[in-house]
Order: sequence, then structure tokens, then C-alpha cells
Amino acid sequence: MPLDVHVIPCLEDNYAYLIRCSKTGRTAIVDTPDAQTILEEAEKIGWPIDEIWNTHHHWDHAGGNDAIRAKTAARVVAARAETHKIGHVDTPVGHGDRVRLGEMEAEVLDVGGHTSGHIAFYFPQADTVFTGDALFNLGCGRMFEGDARQFLASLQRIKHLPGDTSIYCGHEYTLKNGEFALTVDPDNALLRTYVENAREKRAQDKPTVPSTVNAERGANPFLRPEDEHIRRELGMEDASDVEVFAELRKRKDAF
Repeated sequence: MPLDVHVIPCLEDNYAYLIRCSKTGRTAIVDTPDAQTILEEAEKIGWPIDEIWNTHHHWDHAGGNDAIRAKTAARVVAARAETHKIGHVDTPVGHGDRVRLGEMEAEVLDVGGHTSGHIAFYFPQADTVFTGDALFNLGCGRMFEGDARQFLASLQRIKHLPGDTSIYCGHEYTLKNGEFALTVDPDNALLRTYVENAREKRAQDKPTVPSTVNAERGANPFLRPEDEHIRRELGMEDASDVEVFAELRKRKDAF
């Protein structure tokens, strides 16, 4: 694959991702939950950190920026809409912009909802997307700054990427998300298999990332508010997709 991805568990349940253009060796870190852990891991595997790419402004995704910059002089790529919250940003970007990493190019996707300016980085050449806290395995982020209409539209952008696209999200929430998903979609065989596979991985202390767009299309309730089985379980057969999504998020918040 032309894009190398190294998963770095950070803090209690965060993930940061060292990504490298395999042809040029140009390297970026996607999100910076814990600067020390990231710097130690980069040194261990021998990858320099040339750039920092932030999906959103929360401290557990951008809080390590300054310490990593001080050590590496890495340039920061982040959402134009969140530069005032992130701080130093060399390359502000928005939906539809493209950013290069060596010979690789990522498309910036607006996935606002968790935060209003949240972005994702999609590499078509590598069939890979980094979704931060917008889309999780079997779940989505809390709706801190956006509204249900905005957030659902954001998730639909990810849902409509090619099915074999690998999804790297910001947290290891899969089992808890799976427990909730089964309460609103209990008869989904794809979901049950997904959860069992995730349990096996976590029992071996392995990450459940990456997922794929196809896997989330079939099992993640937040991508399927139109599903008749979910609607029946919620008692919302005649509701709009936005209303169903909002109810799912409300129930997950209280789960």
C-alpha cells in the first residue's frame, strides 16, 4: 500500500496514527493525544514527524501539538474553522481541499457535528480515511457543537465512500458501542458477528481499528437511520431520518 499506517494507542482509549508515504518517507501524525507517547513511538520505529494533521480541536486530539512541534518542527494542518481553538496552524483547510503527504494526496471532508469544524482526511489512492471522533466503529461522536441534521449529513459523506475504504477512528469504543447497537438492532446478524470479532481482538489486547465502510454500512446504527428494523425498535416508523438519528444519539448519550 502506498500509505503506511502505524497505530499508536494513547491515554486511556485514544488512537493516534503515524502515516507515511512509502515512496518518499514523508510522515505525519494524525491527532496528538499524548506527545510523549507519540514521540517515543516515532523514534522507536524510526519515522520522523514532518507534519501534524488534526481532525478537531479537542485536547485529546490536538493537545500534543506544541510539544511535538517543539521537538520536530512539524507543520500543522487543521480545519480553518477551528484554528482559533487549536492555536498554531500552518495550513488551514476546509471541505474539498487537498493536502499532500509526499506523493500521496488526501481529500479533506467536512464531518462536523461532534465539533462544528471537525474534518476527516480521505486518501483515495490508499482506500483509507481518518475520521477522528466523527465516526467510530459501530458508533459516532457525541454531538457537542453541531446538530442532528449537520451530523447525519457528515456521516453520510463517509458512508458513501467506496466500501473497501479502511476507517481509522479516534478511540477504542467498539465494544461499548456494540453493546448499545444491539439494543436498537438486536436481530442484525452482521452486527452480532462484528461484536464477537471485536471481543476476540480486545481479549488479545489488539486494536479493533481499522474498520471498513462496508462493515459500518451493515452494522453501525448511526449510518442506518432509514433501516426499518431500527425504526421499529425505536417506535419511530414514520419519523424522518434526522429524527431517528437524533433519537439514537440521545439514547447513546444516556446508555
